[in-house]
Amino acid sequence: MKKFLKNLKNLFSKMDRFLFIVTILFFLFGLLNIVTASSREAVVRYEVSTYHYFFKQLEMLIGGLIISYIILNMRTKVYKNLIWFGYALAFILVILLFPFGKEVNGATNWLPVPGLGTIQPSELAKPVMIVLFAILFEQNYRILNSDNPKKWPKISLILLIAFIIPVLTFVQKDLGGALIMLGIFGILFLSSPIRRIDKVKIIVLMFGVCIMIMSAVVMRQGYLLSDAQLSRFDFFNPCSKYETTGYQVCNGFIALNDGGLFGLGIGKSKQKYSYIPEPHTDSIFAIIGEEYGAIKCSFIFMAYVFVLFRILKIATSATTIRGRYMCLGIATYIFLHIFINLGGLFGIIPLTGVPLPFLSYGGTYAISLMCSLAVVQRVHIETKLEKFKLNR
Repeated sequence: MKKFLKNLKNLFSKMDRFLFIVTILFFLFGLLNIVTASSREAVVRYEVSTYHYFFKQLEMLIGGLIISYIILNMRTKVYKNLIWFGYALAFILVILLFPFGKEVNGATNWLPVPGLGTIQPSELAKPVMIVLFAILFEQNYRILNSDNPKKWPKISLILLIAFIIPVLTFVQKDLGGALIMLGIFGILFLSSPIRRIDKVKIIVLMFGVCIMIMSAVVMRQGYLLSDAQLSRFDFFNPCSKYETTGYQVCNGFIALNDGGLFGLGIGKSKQKYSYIPEPHTDSIFAIIGEEYGAIKCSFIFMAYVFVLFRILKIATSATTIRGRYMCLGIATYIFLHIFINLGGLFGIIPLTGVPLPFLSYGGTYAISLMCSLAVVQRVHIETKLEKFKLNR
């Protein structure tokens, strides 16, 4: 026990303490708000305890802390020996969704696992893909940035990895998950060591391939997007479509409007009573906005900016190529979840249903997010150790 506490103290002294404290407080804030947001759903709809979702999320956060502790003690150079196994596992889990997946809100993105309930393979795949891209960019940095024709098999492998899981996820009608994975790759690709002229060639090629694939899909099944997916693009003036596609977003507007500047008070949300479906998941910010008000919610936005700023700062100071790309990918991962979730809730983009970082209920995403933040902290620890060696 003494050895464990000593190691924990040593790790804490080398971590980015401001980032660690803010993220822990963020998770705790989200956990407490899950209680108020889910209370009606838990008791009335599912006939379980008011604290049912609180304890389920707490279990996942504890599991995430244990895995994060392991990551914090593992050197990032070891990732190259493990990441292919992680990617293969994520790929297999995504494939298993076809025969065994559970459909939720039109998307088959939940996999029942005995003893664990359900997991979301696409959420596990995101951090795995980020780390794999970072490793591949580091291992092939020189050849990717050269005229050597041997670089094209490497680039082809990177593109295959970038598209195969997102395409499968899209086929399973999880549009939000697919877009986030492609968005992460897009940012990492643009900042990759691949030469600019080669990036232009790849973009043109991929555009042509996408047109061909979409044409083939339309010719085969008569449509590209399902009616449920198309309905999400009809997001303008949602309250005029209250009875159909605008129901959830319009009730989110009502919740935020009722909250005003100062909020109704903790636990006093009205919209959580049957108006917003599953209010403790993707629409939790509407409940928080209703109870806390715009002024207090502004601190949530400031916290998001702070977290992203600290991660990008760690990326710029990283002493390894893999460290820079991992941090950049994780910052993109968090940002895209914030943008797509809140953008859909505020009606500026289609509502696709992705978790809001730190706040939404969802065990798979919470564990993935905690592990991602642990990777960032590990990069910071290694940067600090490397600078200490150079100064000696």
